[in-house]
Amino acid sequence: MIGKLLGNRYEILEQLGGGGMALVWKGKDTFLNRLVTIKVLRPEYASDQDFVRRFRREAQAVASLSHPNIVSIYDVGQENDAHYLVMEYVDGESLKELIRREAPLAPGRVVEIGRQIAEALEHAHENNIIHRDVKPHNILITKTGRAKLTDFGIAQASAATVTHTDTIVGSVHYISPEQAKGEPAGPKSDIYSLGVVLYEMLTGQVPYQGDGAISVALKHIQEQPPSLRQINPKVPEDLEKVVLRAMDKIPDRRQKSARALADDLVTISEETRNLTPYIDEDDERTRILPNPVVIRPDRQEAREPKSVSPVSAHRKKMKPTAWVILGLLALALIAGAGLALNSYLNVGEVKVPAVEGRNYVEAEQLLKEQGLNVKIVRQNHDRIPKDIVISQDPAANDIVKKGRIVQLTVSNGQDLVKVPDVVDWSFEDARLELINAGFEVETTEPVYSNSIAEGKIAEQSPRANSMAPRGSTIKLSVSKGPEPKPTKVPDLTGLTQEEARAKLVGVGLELDETIGQTESPDQLPGRVARQEPTANTEVQQGSKVKIFLNVGPGPAPQDVKVIVPVPQDGKTHEVKITKEDAEGKKDVYVSTHQPGDTVIKEIRVYGHGNIKVFIDGSLLYSKDI
Repeated sequence: MIGKLLGNRYEILEQLGGGGMALVWKGKDTFLNRLVTIKVLRPEYASDQDFVRRFRREAQAVASLSHPNIVSIYDVGQENDAHYLVMEYVDGESLKELIRREAPLAPGRVVEIGRQIAEALEHAHENNIIHRDVKPHNILITKTGRAKLTDFGIAQASAATVTHTDTIVGSVHYISPEQAKGEPAGPKSDIYSLGVVLYEMLTGQVPYQGDGAISVALKHIQEQPPSLRQINPKVPEDLEKVVLRAMDKIPDRRQKSARALADDLVTISEETRNLTPYIDEDDERTRILPNPVVIRPDRQEAREPKSVSPVSAHRKKMKPTAWVILGLLALALIAGAGLALNSYLNVGEVKVPAVEGRNYVEAEQLLKEQGLNVKIVRQNHDRIPKDIVISQDPAANDIVKKGRIVQLTVSNGQDLVKVPDVVDWSFEDARLELINAGFEVETTEPVYSNSIAEGKIAEQSPRANSMAPRGSTIKLSVSKGPEPKPTKVPDLTGLTQEEARAKLVGVGLELDETIGQTESPDQLPGRVARQEPTANTEVQQGSKVKIFLNVGPGPAPQDVKVIVPVPQDGKTHEVKITKEDAEGKKDVYVSTHQPGDTVIKEIRVYGHGNIKVFIDGSLLYSKDI
C-alpha cells in the first residue's frame, strides 16, 4: 500500500495501525499538500455491500460535524475494491496510550479532557449523531493537549456485521447497560461511556474486569463500580459524584445531556482549584496571618544576625499605645479572614425550584430569587412552544449550594426546514433528497397526471419550498400517467386473436391475456365468437377486453358461381368481386378486362354471406347467400 495513490489524490506514506474493521495509514493530500489519516476497510468487510453502504452513509453524516474536539472527515472514496475514509491527521497519541503511561491522571487534567469530549458529544447529539463507541482508543490527544474524538458512526456501521471481533470485545469495557442488553444506543449511552473513560483516567483501570466480553457486559448491567476514592484518594468527592452519576445504570438518572456533564466538570474544576491550597488549619494560618512587613525583617535577621533593619529600629522606638493598635489591627485581619473563609466553606443550600414548562424569563427569575445562577441552552422541539423550558439540570427539588449554575434547556419551537421540490423526480431520487434534507418519506395512492410521466412524482405534501419541521413526514404520490378517457368497445367478432389485439390497442384498450373458448356455428374455428364487454359498451381507456375463440366446427362452406359480362363499349373496365361471410369482409377478385369479356369465378362462402360485383367502382349487383 505504501506509495499507492488513492482517488488520484491521496498518497499512502506509512501505516499507523489497524483495528478489527480497518487499516489506518498516514497519507498526504497531493491536491492541498497536507497530511491526512486514511482508513481502509479490510477486504472481508469491503465485500459486504450492506456494510459498505452503512459505512459510507454514516461517514457522510459525520462529515457535516464541525467542532475543535472532533476529528474532521474530509472525504469518502473507493479505489477498485478498497473503500477508504480520509480524515484530519492528528499529531499526538491516543488517550489509551496516555493512560497506560501516566495513569492515574491528575483530577484537573481529567476534568479538562472530559469537558472537551463532552462538548464534542453535545455537538454530535445536536446533529442527531450518536457515537456508540466512546473509549480512550477513539480519543486522540494532540501535542498541545487538545482532546479530539474520532471514529464517529463507525461503531454503528460495524455493529450489525462485526459481533465477535477485537473491536467489540475491547469496547465492552465502555459499553452502556442498555447497549449490553441489545437496546438501541442514545445520547445517554455516550454519556455512560464517557463516565467510564473518566473513571479509567482517575484510577488507571476500567471499572469492570472479567474473563470474557459477556462477563464484563453482565457486570455493566448488574454491578455497581468500585469507589474511585478507595482506589485513588486524591479524587475530589464532588468529582467522584459526577463520574458515578454519568455511569448510573438507569439512563434517566445520568446527566440530561453531554453539555450538562461538561458544565458539572467545569464546576468541579473550579472547586478543585480552590480546595487545593487547604491542607489543614495550622497550614492555613501560616499562609493567611503573617504580615509580610513583619516577616521580611525577621528573615533578614536570621540571615544577618548582627545587622539591624530600619523596621527593627523603628519597632524599638514604638510606644506601647502603638503596639496595642497594631495588635488590634492584626486581630481584625485574622477575624476578617476567618469570616471570609467560613463564608466560602459554608455556602448555604437551597432546593431547586421546578421550572419545567414555564416561560424561560419567569423560570430565570424564580431561580435567581433562590440565589442560583442560570445558563440558557436553546434547542428545537416539535411539540413544546418557543421560549418554554424543556428541561432543567439540576432537577427540581434537588438540594444544591447557592450560586450553583442551573442549566435550562429552552425550546426554540419547531426546527423548520425548507421542503425540497421533488415533483417530476423518480421516486428513489426524491426519497434520498428528502431524507438528506432531514425528512421522513411516506407514499400515498398513485394519481393520474396529464403533465407528469408515469412513475415520476406527481404530488408532494407539504408542497415544495414550504417550511416543515425537521423529521416530519413528506407524502409523495406517484403519477399513473394521463387520466383515461371513456371509449366504446369495438366489435371483435370474427377476428383472429392478434387482429382483435391490434384493434383494441387502436382505441386505447387492452386485450385480456386470459383467452376464453366457446362453440359457435357462426364463426370459423380460432376466430372471436364472443367478447366481454360486448361491442359498443362504454369503458375507460386502459380497460381490458376478454375474447372467446370458437373451438367448434363453425359454419359449413358453399361454393357460389359468379358470372360477370363486361360491357361492349370499346373501353376497358375494372371488375371487382367482394364477399362478406364468417371469414369477414374482403375482396376476392379485382382485375381489368377488355370490352365484351365474360368473367366467371367460383367463390367459397362460409355460412351466411353476401356477394357484391362492381364495374369501375359502381355496384353491378348484390346477392345474399
